[in-house]
Amino acid sequence: MNSGKRRALVAGAGVTIAGAVTVVALVAGGSEKEPGDGRTERQELVAERGRTVMPFDLEQTTHRFTPTATGGTQDVVADQRGDTEQIDLIRAHLRKEAAAFGRGDFADPARIHGADMPGLAELRDGYDRIEVEYKDTADGATLTYITQDSALVDALHDWFEAQLGDHGAHAESGH
Repeated sequence: MNSGKRRALVAGAGVTIAGAVTVVALVAGGSEKEPGDGRTERQELVAERGRTVMPFDLEQTTHRFTPTATGGTQDVVADQRGDTEQIDLIRAHLRKEAAAFGRGDFADPARIHGADMPGLAELRDGYDRIEVEYKDTADGATLTYITQDSALVDALHDWFEAQLGDHGAHAESGH
């Protein structure tokens, strides 16, 4: 068979496979949904685990993940301006996490998202090459991750993407 015919068959098969993959993804994705709330089973599990680690209420707060050229920022904010209870809880938690991450302790994200969470092993191994800065904001707090190691920047971006998917409606991209 000549290469032109082979490419045409492969391209045709690719369309068929892509169509089949789309159908499978839609069916599989639909079966993971919880009735009425729009969350996947994974997001519900993460929210349940999160309640045991994060002291603030996920239903009253939002995580925002913004990748940058040198790492990224993670903001957690109260959904209602001036909600001092949630703001105080956010700040206390992120202060604790900044100190833990600075020691290479990523146990809390592992408890929430699983030990095989994308980027987590790399962050744990390279923690001494990542600067983690904590800052109060008007409605919560921010952690800024800074590194000159491009592999760790990639790991941070993978870690952010995983959190966006796992937190669902409780998170957004800061792009």
